[in-house]
This record gives sequence, structure tokens and C-alpha cells, in this order.
Amino acid sequence: MTDYEAATAFLGEWGRFQREVFFLLCLTVVPNGFSGMSIVFVGDTPPHACLIPAHINLTAAWRNSSIPLEEESHSGALVRSKCSRYNLQDVKGFSDRGLLPGVDVDLSNVSTERCVDGWEYDRSVYISTIISEWDLVCDNRWKNPLTSSLFFCGVLAGSFISGQLSDRYGRKIVLFVTMAMQTVFTLIQVFSPSWTMFCATFFVVGLTQISNYVAAFVLGTEILGPGVRTVFSTAGVSLFFGAGYMLLPLFAYFLRDWRKLLLVLTMPGFLFVPLWWFIPESPRWLLSQGRVEEAEAILRDAAKRNNIEPPPVIFGPLQKELQCGTRKAHNICDLLHSRNIRWISLTLWLVWNTVAIAYFALSLNTANLHGNAYFNCFLSAVVEMPAYIMSWAMFRWCSRRLSLFSTLFMGGMFLLFIKLIPADQMYLAITFEMMGKFSVTAAFAIVYAYTAELYPTVVRTTAVGTCSMASRFGSIIAPYFIYLRSYSISLPYILMGSITALSGLLSLLLPESYGMPLPDTIAHMQHFPG
Repeated sequence: MTDYEAATAFLGEWGRFQREVFFLLCLTVVPNGFSGMSIVFVGDTPPHACLIPAHINLTAAWRNSSIPLEEESHSGALVRSKCSRYNLQDVKGFSDRGLLPGVDVDLSNVSTERCVDGWEYDRSVYISTIISEWDLVCDNRWKNPLTSSLFFCGVLAGSFISGQLSDRYGRKIVLFVTMAMQTVFTLIQVFSPSWTMFCATFFVVGLTQISNYVAAFVLGTEILGPGVRTVFSTAGVSLFFGAGYMLLPLFAYFLRDWRKLLLVLTMPGFLFVPLWWFIPESPRWLLSQGRVEEAEAILRDAAKRNNIEPPPVIFGPLQKELQCGTRKAHNICDLLHSRNIRWISLTLWLVWNTVAIAYFALSLNTANLHGNAYFNCFLSAVVEMPAYIMSWAMFRWCSRRLSLFSTLFMGGMFLLFIKLIPADQMYLAITFEMMGKFSVTAAFAIVYAYTAELYPTVVRTTAVGTCSMASRFGSIIAPYFIYLRSYSISLPYILMGSITALSGLLSLLLPESYGMPLPDTIAHMQHFPG
């Protein structure tokens, strides 16, 4: 199938057919942007303290003093305890006797107890989150990062199975089935009666979300011509993902209840049903399955939309080759079969894993930054837009290998510099964090497109899905990088910066694909090391 692009050159690069496929596939990615990051607001932890029941008759002075002060581990400042209160029986006895806290009673001698009556939460930012609804704080605070990790476990599972399903049953069917499942299970999430139910549905949402993203990405890569393919695989899908990400803080600002927010985020999924009749199957994939007549029918319809007369025979010799039964079924094991593809796969898995750690940890960390959570999330999303444009420019005119190396290495350096910034320079630290996010985001866009170019048609979706699967080990542990902030503010940045810079150096071993045609068989792949 090395002559596929020559055989389909009559379609041109940017006719009506290509424009429709480009924008409709990009449009399917928008919900991934806001639903994938919704946990930033759905699972944020509002300020809280032990609940002092209203039926306990305390004076105002004792009610205000019932929560002990504790020293924050990272700043040393005295703040109200989140997980303990003074023993209310003792406090009530002091209050009934008319004693004053700190004057008549030394509070350091008063015993403390856990929050046996629950917690009260600050409602000034959020009306409700899953944290405040199910009290995922103090002894249950481990459930907070686990919630995000279970979502990424779903993404891991989806990455494992979606590529193989797509290579076996087709890109289009997997795209639309998983989009429908994502919408339905997000809707089920809205009515979750418990944290366990929420996590179970969140797992399925993660599974379906990555499946439709990879299917749309590969479908566009295979249908579009070389020039447009570069724009689609770097800036196209990424900018539409970023647009969805930018909409998230806007929705969250006006819908501060987590159930209402998720309900609104499910609505766009129902609008994608008509796209089934406008987005075709990949002709490349149909050819790899020996379905030559179906592939030709799609290309003839594309020529009609572009007002072009197709040739009488599009795939002459190729048709005979496929009909003679020379096709071979491929699976995930083929990514490790020969030495060349094995080393390319292992290197890409490590790089993808590192990029995922940095990207998702920085994205999930926006709620912890100084200032307004909605603005910080919006800023984090806005930073991605020029990063995607830069990734397209680099991919269009620069070496793939050097583009990936430079963005990863610079991202790692920016994150390491944060440790050197004084604690009182919070806005400077945020600036460096956003510069690190900018570089890592560009690297993520580049590695997606780079991977699709390195692997052949027969295993392309499986390969991209498997690389995405490998990266999910990174995304699963990314929430725990943020959890390390409770021990040291700079520790997450030191770890992320180091592994990101090192993975940039590792990427220099990959072969170069700039200016090369897409390989159709494993034998056509570039050699490792490049």
C-alpha cells in the first residue's frame, strides 16, 4: 500500500470533503476537553472545619474558639484545624460557667476530638463538590486522588482495548459507540448516590473518552493528505480539545454544584448523532481489510464533493494483491515482535508516560495555585492554545525528533526553576509553572502526531492506543504528585522537572519521520536509533 497517497492524489489537499472531515472530527474532541478535566472543580476540596452542631448551646466566644489552631506544614502559618475540635462537653461546661476562652481557660489544656458530627464547608466558591457531599476529607482524604486515578485507570483500559477494536472493526464504529457511551455514563454519574458509584461510572467515562479521541485522531490522520494531516494531528484536534478545556471554568463558574455541572457537560454528546452520516470510514483501513470496493466508494463520493472526476480504476494492482489473501492480522504483540519496532515502542512508552505525568499533574494542580481557582484553570487552558499552534509550526517546518526533545527539555527546566523562586514570589512561580505547562502541552501534541507517523497503517491505531495506554500509568499517579504538596511544595516540581528533562534526552534516539511517507507495513518503518 505504499502507493496509496499517489493513488488518491486526484482528490487534492483541501476540498470540501477534506474540510468537512477535518472540522467534524475536531468537533468530536471538544467534549473531551471539558469532561476530562471536570474533576478539577467536581473534586475540589473547599475550606472546611469540624461542624459545631446548632443544638449545642454555646456563647459566641466559645463557638468561635471551638476549633484549635494548627501550624501548616509547608508555610508555618497558624490556621484552623480541618480535622479536630475541642471536646464539646468540656467547652460547654466552660461556656455554662461563663468562662472565657484564652482568658479564664488555657485552651492548650483542653482535650480535642475528631469531627464526630461531620464538617461544615465554605460555600463561597462551590455550592457542592463530591468532597463536601461525601466528606472525602481528613481520614477519607485518600479518596480524593484515588478518584482521579480511577478515571485514568479507565483511560488505561480504554487505551488497551480501543486500538485493537479500532484496527479490527473500524475507526468510525469505535468513534461513535464510545462517544455514545461517554455521554450515557456521564449522565449516570450525575445521579450517583455514593462515592463508589461515582468512581465506577467515572472509570467507564475515562475508558470511552480516550477511545473516541484515539479513533478520531487516527481516522483524520489516515483520511487527510500529508499537508493537512500535519495541521490536523498537531494544531487541529489539540486546539479543539483546548477550546473545550477553556469552556470548563466558564461552565463551572456559573454552575457551582457538581451535579448541575456534569449534567450540562453531557449535553453536547447528543448533538453528535447526525455526524454519523457525514464522517466516513478510513479508506486506508478498509484497504488493509481487503474491502477495496468500499474504499473506492468513499473516495468516489469524496471526489464528487470536491467536484473532481475520479479515475476509472483507483486501486488496480493493490486490489489484486489484497484479494489474493496476502493480508495478515496484526495485534499488540506485533509492537514487540522485531528488534526495531520493539525499541521504538519501548522508547515511546517511556516518553508518553513522562509527558502524561507532567501534563495531568500541572492541569490538576490549578485549584491549588494562589488566587481564583476558575481564573487559574482558564489560564492553564489558555496557555495550551499557543502551545498547540507552536507544535503545528514546529511539526510543519522542523525535525520531529528535535521538536519533541526541545519542548520536553525546556518544560523540565521550567519546572525545576520553580524550586529556586522565593516563597513570597507566588506570581513568578505561577508564571514558571505556566511556561512549563506550555512546553509540556506542545510536547504532548507533537508526540501524538509523531507516533502516528512512525507506525504503519496495519497497527497504527493499536500503536497509538498502546502508547496512550502506557502514558496512563503516568496519569494514574499524577494526582499523587499533587498530593506530595502536603509534605513539600517544591517536591512535585523537582520530580516532574527531572523526569521530563530526562525523557527529552531519551527522545533523541527515535528515528526521524519528517518528510517521509506514512508507512503501511511494518517493513516500511524507519530504523532505531535514528
